[in-house]
Amino acid sequence: MLHSLSIRDLAVVGRVDLAMSTGLSVITGETGAGKSILVDALSLIAGLRGDSGAVRTGAERTEIAAEFDLGALPVARQWLVEQALDEDTACLLRRVVRADGGSRGFINGRAATLTQMRELAGMLVEIHGQHEHQALLARSHQLDLIDQYAQNQRLRGQVRDCALRWRELGQQIEELRGNARDGSDLADFLRHALTELEQVDPRPSRLAELDSEHKRLAHAGELIEGLSRLEESLSSDEAGVERQLGQAHHELTKLLAFDDELGEAAIMIESAQVQVDEALSLIRRRRDAIDVDPRRLDELERDLGRLHAMARKHRVSIDELDALRQDMARRLTAAETAGERLEKLEAELGQALTRYQAAARELGENRRAAGGRLAVEVTALMQELGMQGGSFECALESDFSQPQAHGADSVDFLVSANPGMPPRPLRKVASGGELARISLAIKVATIALDDTPVLVFDEVDSGIGGAVAEIVGRKLRQLGQRRQVLCVTHLAQVAACAHQHYRVSKLKTESSTESQVEALSRDGRVDELARMLGGIDITKATRAAAADLLQRLSK
Repeated sequence: MLHSLSIRDLAVVGRVDLAMSTGLSVITGETGAGKSILVDALSLIAGLRGDSGAVRTGAERTEIAAEFDLGALPVARQWLVEQALDEDTACLLRRVVRADGGSRGFINGRAATLTQMRELAGMLVEIHGQHEHQALLARSHQLDLIDQYAQNQRLRGQVRDCALRWRELGQQIEELRGNARDGSDLADFLRHALTELEQVDPRPSRLAELDSEHKRLAHAGELIEGLSRLEESLSSDEAGVERQLGQAHHELTKLLAFDDELGEAAIMIESAQVQVDEALSLIRRRRDAIDVDPRRLDELERDLGRLHAMARKHRVSIDELDALRQDMARRLTAAETAGERLEKLEAELGQALTRYQAAARELGENRRAAGGRLAVEVTALMQELGMQGGSFECALESDFSQPQAHGADSVDFLVSANPGMPPRPLRKVASGGELARISLAIKVATIALDDTPVLVFDEVDSGIGGAVAEIVGRKLRQLGQRRQVLCVTHLAQVAACAHQHYRVSKLKTESSTESQVEALSRDGRVDELARMLGGIDITKATRAAAADLLQRLSK
């Protein structure tokens, strides 16, 4: 549940700190007072994109913090553990939006991405905006609602996977058929190009050998000269390193008679003599092995030239020629076996279609059964919400010819608002108030299947009034017995049903306007309900009606 909500410098709000309780909490206030600011704050916590317009004029940044208790939410706690963001059973979400438009999110004091904020908040808060019931008019949303009600997540995932596999196979077949149309010419081209590449032999090991041998032969004279100079400097009778090391070793050997600790130095010089001898031997062998062979150099330059020419022809570097050769070999094999592969893929396509149709039929059966149950529940709730004699139906049609990720079914919510009237599509007959009530009926019908602990409604009661408003309030209070419900309302009948009541008001000075939020006592609730019932002039009769309303509906 939501324990507390703290807001700093959001729009017209300067500072608000609210301690939240279980049950139904309502937020009321004059039009324009900023009642929806609390919903906006929770939306930012839930990962809504923030911009500089959210920051109160004159402030550097907006800060919002919401603390949740995850004691009854093992899935959310496990998610925090997996993300290394866990902190006992408490969870603090914080969002900062700067005046320059920058934004940052934090979970339990650690920096978090907006994606992480959305994922976590999706397990904690469900927000229904003022116009969200309009989404009911979209047939795709209606299908999602039935799947949620039927708990079809597993089946729908299977259908999606089957449809995707069918589509992938279809794309592979189309590609193969396209290749088959030009298959003969393509295979001939690949064979010729592959033969050319194999003749120049662009294997990396051969390229390295050619390059190394070419360098040696091209610079044979320089190598012989340089190695001869090295031999001279190391082995000269007068100033050679070999002679100097021998003299040094001789001197140290004599001095060892007077100082035993010079033994280590003598050993090191002796080792150096051995190393120099081995180096001289290697230098002589390499110098003597160098063969100044112009004919071989010409052969090497010819081979390297062919390799470079082949690289230019195919517009790749010489080092990429072998990868090109391997790719052409694979393509040639594919071109030569295209017919066989096409037959195999077409057989797989048929099997994929069969699997899809079986999964889609099972999903469709679940949807029809769930649609029937949902229609009965929503129809019954419509009677309670002032739509006596009205009815609700879920009409499903199926088309198995083209696999779709959502399945073979399309749905249309049909409604008859008055007795004796034939049901028609919801999008064609429902008024704004009826849409709001049907949306609420569906939420009440599906609440047992929803484990989101906090429900937020922003003026869910728009377009209704009178006795219906009282029924809506009672339904929201019922929801509050199983979930924590926060509702922005302008109806006294709804507000009177709340367990907690918050009032938003504007404090104006010569230089600024600031919204304030206060938790109301029972007397404060009577005053606020009287304002909502009576408008500008509050009479004793209005206050008495407000007190009676609160007494009757808050039980």
